[in-house]
Amino acid sequence: MSHAVARPAGAGGKSAPPKPNAVVAVLALAGIVVSLMQTLVIPIVPELPKLLDASASNTAWAVTATLLAAAVATPVVGRLGDMIGKRRMLLTSIVLLVSGSVVCALADSLVPMIVGRTLQGLAAAVIPLGISIMRDALPAERLAGSTALMSASLGVGGALGLPAAAFIADNWDWHILFWASAALGALAFLLVLLIVPETEVRTGGRFDLVGSLGLSAGLVSLLLTVSKGGDWGWTSGTTLGLGAAAVVILLAWGWWELRAKQPLVDLRTTARPQVLFTNLASVALGFSMFAMSLVLPQLLQLPEQTGYGLGRPMLTVGLVLAPQGLVMMAMSAVSASVTKAKGPKVTLMIGALIVAAGYGLNIVLMSEVWHLILVSCIIGAGVGFTYGALPALIMGAVDPSETAAANSLNTLMRSLGTSFASALAGVILAQMTTDFGGSALPSENGFKVVMAIGAGAAVLAFALATLIPRQRNAAAERPSAEDESGRAVVKTG
Repeated sequence: MSHAVARPAGAGGKSAPPKPNAVVAVLALAGIVVSLMQTLVIPIVPELPKLLDASASNTAWAVTATLLAAAVATPVVGRLGDMIGKRRMLLTSIVLLVSGSVVCALADSLVPMIVGRTLQGLAAAVIPLGISIMRDALPAERLAGSTALMSASLGVGGALGLPAAAFIADNWDWHILFWASAALGALAFLLVLLIVPETEVRTGGRFDLVGSLGLSAGLVSLLLTVSKGGDWGWTSGTTLGLGAAAVVILLAWGWWELRAKQPLVDLRTTARPQVLFTNLASVALGFSMFAMSLVLPQLLQLPEQTGYGLGRPMLTVGLVLAPQGLVMMAMSAVSASVTKAKGPKVTLMIGALIVAAGYGLNIVLMSEVWHLILVSCIIGAGVGFTYGALPALIMGAVDPSETAAANSLNTLMRSLGTSFASALAGVILAQMTTDFGGSALPSENGFKVVMAIGAGAAVLAFALATLIPRQRNAAAERPSAEDESGRAVVKTG
């Protein structure tokens, strides 16, 4: 076994170590820029058929392609980060983001738009890579707060991006949305290049190509089944065939991974109780968080004549949801304090209960704009707690050389939860409708059922969190020597 020090590659003692505040700020910015991609197209989705001269079912691939690309890229890029360098893969991901944004900015038809959105989705691993770089490069006492902020950037970017995107789409040509995202991506690339260090904590070895292809095929089959089943019909041959293929491929992939010498995903590590129950809780939390994103915009936009809609434009929707992102960011600091005092398990449990309470309140408070602002802020506070605790739990159970892969898998679990939420909510709202001028609109009770399920998912996350073994935080749990700069010395081999 050889010893490697988690310091900037090539520093050699000649240059000063990077300032932790600057590293955290740049990585959080990169996370926010990537999370903007989730909400960037929402204001123009209804207009895409006209803008791209294509059918609504085909333009929906502008959203689906990003989802599929993100699911495939996240675990693969995370593993590559552990092998050949997290900063290198972070920069590669940002380049893909900028490239995709430019392609979309130049697009006037469907195919280049889908290509560009796919490239944007391939950048999804930025957040787990950023968290992993923090573990390698920051002093131990800074880790909890910094990773909580980085994890929360996923929600912050989404919440703040919606009003900005709606404002741009309402006042200028829609291509400016993508030129703006390209500019932000280029800024993030430059700052990462100048400020974020490359660390020597890596595994090396050979890349599991068979495992990556198998996981990619299984995830694409699963997500197509979940995301497109409502359009194709849940009992159609295509939906059932893809669902069956997903099961068979993922089982075969698991068999391969257990026998591979250097697997893409170490399933034995994933089966450890702390990792397993954290990932299961992440699926439930992803489901719960996204339920709100499906309900509140529709409530705000439906006509007032329905008796429960508020008849507001998309810009108002964005402004109502924006405070949630700020609350999420503020709560990341509180989450870190609770984690230091009580451990990440307690933080996760508290956050899950706050989210459940927010949904419960939403069932009885949904008739005024301020009701929805209040509810979104409460749920955002809970999400800020939980998303700060998740990386702490994961990193407390895996070796530093496996951090990026483990965090990427956890991010994937959250994404799967959001996909399941979208599918289930779509079924419920399509079945529970009310007639409005000859058109079927989701009913008030349909929205309440979705919110009740969101609350139930948060309660399930709480129950799963109780099964996580109680341990000290990662810093206390993994004593190590330190180098002269105060960073932990870890073993790689």
